[in-house]
Amino acid sequence: MFVSGDSGIPPYAVFRQALDAGDLGRVRTLARLMPSVGIEDALRICLLLRDHDGYERAAVKWLGRFALEARSASVEDVVAAAAALNALPHRPDAAMERLWSICARAGVAS
Repeated sequence: MFVSGDSGIPPYAVFRQALDAGDLGRVRTLARLMPSVGIEDALRICLLLRDHDGYERAAVKWLGRFALEARSASVEDVVAAAAALNALPHRPDAAMERLWSICARAGVAS
């Protein structure tokens, strides 16, 4: 299935372009059309949502997913991820750096 019309661009590539451009409206639309969104991309969506009403819900959903998918994550990792998500709206660069580090250590990010 291609979501980009006749251009032949795979839907994930179109989604990533929107994500890289910070186009939240398009990201939301394209994410609904995809069979799934990876945990790394979901975290980037949280970053885009940080100043919007849907942030809290997205952050909690991401945290739950992290706890389930990161088989090597400890309770300490989950607590640290929660703290970083809490800081994300206020200190996005530092919070994302911390979250990527936690994800890499837990084996859910490249």
